[in-house]
Amino acid sequence: MSLESLGWGPAFIDAFTSLASQSTSPLVPGRVVRQQRGLLTVQTQSRVLLARTAGRLLHQAPGAEALPAIGDWVALQLPEGEGEALIHAVLPRTSVLTRREAGGEHEGQLIAANLDLVFLVAGLDGNFNPRRIERALTLAWSSGASPVVVLTKADLHPDAAALVAEVEDLAPGVPVLALSAWTGEGLAALDASLPTGKTGALVGSSGVGKSTLVNRLLGEARLGTQAVRAEDSKGRHTTTHRELFVLPGGGLLIDGPGMRELGLWGDEDEGLLQAFSDILELAEGCRFSDCEHQREPGCAVREAAATGALSKARLASYERLRRERAYQARQSSASAEREHRRLERSRTLMGWEATRSKRRRD
Repeated sequence: MSLESLGWGPAFIDAFTSLASQSTSPLVPGRVVRQQRGLLTVQTQSRVLLARTAGRLLHQAPGAEALPAIGDWVALQLPEGEGEALIHAVLPRTSVLTRREAGGEHEGQLIAANLDLVFLVAGLDGNFNPRRIERALTLAWSSGASPVVVLTKADLHPDAAALVAEVEDLAPGVPVLALSAWTGEGLAALDASLPTGKTGALVGSSGVGKSTLVNRLLGEARLGTQAVRAEDSKGRHTTTHRELFVLPGGGLLIDGPGMRELGLWGDEDEGLLQAFSDILELAEGCRFSDCEHQREPGCAVREAAATGALSKARLASYERLRRERAYQARQSSASAEREHRRLERSRTLMGWEATRSKRRRD
């Protein structure tokens, strides 16, 4: 398999060439195509092999997000025989899809890297939730990739077109695809959105049909699937790893475990600006440029909500996500400050130890 078919391009070539010229070890480029906990599988120009992260990279990484993950391009040293390759570096990423670690406040979880598209998957059954779609759009826009909303199980809803129109209203300018993996309706449009060498990732909760979509697009049952619970349309976790698949048409698609939590992480301001562009456009009509859309006089956003021009539920969703983003930013800042103080203490201690050793030698 050629690297170009995996998305290899000029930016990665330049980064790898510079890195390899400074390394004392012979390095080759490859892309992480499978990730299961700490196990990574990398595709190079000539072979597929297991790989582990070099100790130096592990120790120098500022956090877990800087370590190699699915979709990453890496520089690795091949084994002499059939052993594991050694990953020495992660090449600069073109996009990074990250969420707050489930159940935590100070750690981010990298979902996938170097994406062109993020497919936000929701089922047209009990799983459909406009507010969750808005949250997912915020994460997707923040990644640097472009979102596409995919509404599955269109065959189960009597008026799928109405829900498509509803999502189009809350996702200005974002493609919205309604499809059915059972009947095949809409699959061609999804496949066509991923031309050769372009990478997309499926994001959604368990039971929305991500693995079924992958199987249908591949034309074979590569991933296991399970039926959702009839009483609440919730899915059972079937996929336990993340994997990059090459579709018959040449597109690249990443699938992974379903996610019930989509906590905001990182610099989400741009994501909010994109996901709620209609509210920000309304805000340009506010009397005060720093209007918080609370009790200020002349607030165009509140007026639009009062007249019905803007959904009150959508405004509440925007305010909730903005508060969450502000809280997360404060927590990240405090965590960074604590880490800075820890490093400073460590440097001071190392300097003191070095001075004491020198005195002993003298």
